[in-house]
Amino acid sequence: MHKHMQQQNQKRGTCPICGKPSEPRYRPFCSARCADIDLGRWFAGLYRLPGSGSGEAESKEMPEAEEAG
Repeated sequence: MHKHMQQQNQKRGTCPICGKPSEPRYRPFCSARCADIDLGRWFAGLYRLPGSGSGEAESKEMPEAEEAG
């Protein structure tokens, strides 16, 4: 499904996974099954947030742990 179509479906209150009407309990999804499918896609890396892509910025921002002892 194209991104534009997904945005339209969300505005209409339909599940972004299967297109059925969303249920308030699982919003924006229609069921626990579709919510789990979406979560699995995040874990698999199918959805990505825009960023620098190198990971160097993260390592510079986080100080290294001091050695205990």
